[in-house]
Amino acid sequence: MAIKKKAKSKAKRKPVKKLKPKKAVRAKKAVKKPSAKKAKKQAKKALELNFEKVGEVTHYFPHVRAAAVMVLKGGINVGDQIYIKGYTTDFKEKINSIQLDHVSIQAGKKGQEIGLLVKSRVRIGDSVYRI
Repeated sequence: MAIKKKAKSKAKRKPVKKLKPKKAVRAKKAVKKPSAKKAKKQAKKALELNFEKVGEVTHYFPHVRAAAVMVLKGGINVGDQIYIKGYTTDFKEKINSIQLDHVSIQAGKKGQEIGLLVKSRVRIGDSVYRI
């Protein structure tokens, strides 16, 4: 049995194109941002000047969107405008209802742990300020 040899093709190969290097893109000048420490100090200072801390969140009930708040100073009344600030929480809200032991009340006094309806999630330890 004879093995047939394949005939070599004499077609010329096309030359490989050399790729040109891409032009370097210049980076834009970075805008200098204030440091995190400085921003925190400014925010804390603004809170101390404008708002009065009246309480602290002790618990959150997600199904009813309610927060349990320990009143630390003064009091909280229905109709007050409050500001809740925490590590990830930051919003303002008007108080529509306050409850103490599942009974609606008009005002929460110092030392009471009251329930407030809130529009967004709050976390334990968030501060409650009166505006």
